[in-house]
Amino acid sequence: MDSMRLAASFPKPSSLTIGGSDWSSDRFKKVCFLTGKLSGCGAWNILDMYLDVRPQQRLLRHHIRRFEERTTFYKRFDRKCLVNASSGHPLESEPGAYKPKNIWDSFKNASDAFYRFSRPHTVIGTALSIVSVSLLAVEKLSDISPLFFTGVLEAVIAALFMNIYIVGLNQLSDIDIDKVNKPYLPLASGEYSIGTGVMIVASFSILSFWLGWIVGSWPLFWALFVSFVLGTAYSIDLPLLRWKRFAVVAAMCILTVRAVIVQLAFFLHMQTHVYKRPAVFSWPLIFATAFMSFFSVVIALFKDIPDIDGDKIFGIRSFSVRLGQRRVFWICISLLEMAYGVALSVGLAACCSWSKLVTVSGHMILAAILWNRAKTVDLKSKAAITSFYMFIWKLFYVEYLLIPFVR
Repeated sequence: MDSMRLAASFPKPSSLTIGGSDWSSDRFKKVCFLTGKLSGCGAWNILDMYLDVRPQQRLLRHHIRRFEERTTFYKRFDRKCLVNASSGHPLESEPGAYKPKNIWDSFKNASDAFYRFSRPHTVIGTALSIVSVSLLAVEKLSDISPLFFTGVLEAVIAALFMNIYIVGLNQLSDIDIDKVNKPYLPLASGEYSIGTGVMIVASFSILSFWLGWIVGSWPLFWALFVSFVLGTAYSIDLPLLRWKRFAVVAAMCILTVRAVIVQLAFFLHMQTHVYKRPAVFSWPLIFATAFMSFFSVVIALFKDIPDIDGDKIFGIRSFSVRLGQRRVFWICISLLEMAYGVALSVGLAACCSWSKLVTVSGHMILAAILWNRAKTVDLKSKAAITSFYMFIWKLFYVEYLLIPFVR
């Protein structure tokens, strides 16, 4: 009983402080004296247990927390095993199957984002145009050799790197506009940060110039350089630049790159660098340059038709904004039909029967398809206009399949 009274007379652990007023030196001496006297009755053990309650409580809470964590883990594991057993999967396959699935999903998402960022319709157009123009430099069957394929591959890779730089820079400069016009693009949707976009654009421009330099082809290098200058001036928002704000200048930029640079520079790359022949501008090359000038103007005009809402908001004075969608649409159709008419005349004047057959019949079919498709487009529907714009790019691809047959 004396021991219990003694223990009850001490302050509770919550009030014990080192050096505080509740634990003075006089009280400490008194406690030590009393405990020494009553040690035979077990008072010291009671005091020790009393003062050691807080560490025991912490230890107990620690063990309870560990127990709850283990219980939660085993409940989850049992749930996974039950699901696997009911679906017929082996019980041990779940932990190993989950991680690769995540990696594969991440890879697919990253690939899809980069695919959209690179604007694949322009990538395909660039690759096809270089291959087609390179074939114009072929004079005999023996010219199609490993040397030919090496020269084409060098040009295509360097040009595609520059293409990604140009379309990427345009997206970096048009993030706010693309949130209205093209919200599915990675920068506009937030999938890519601005830092990621800058890194991709800078990397591909450096790779393009590096490849053009080590190849040692001056026509190729100058094609890359002019494309870089015009692509930068077209998009970047600096004083005297951002030429896309001015409809005529914007169209001239696209025409220069798509019609002139691609045809002449890459033809000269094959003619002078790969085959070591003198620079000669053949009739098929002149036709290709003239025809693609029409086509490039059409692409430059038509690409702004579905983007009219965002262009109006952000002050881009495109032809579609100034003249209206319907008028620009039919101007584009008329220009393409005129180009196909010129191609028919060129085909009829061809000296080779196989060239005449392919160019005449091919362009007649394309002209008819274009006209029939144009009459069915709903100009009030942005989806319909965008779909028709992609159709024009398909006509662009097919034209480059026909150009090598012009002789």
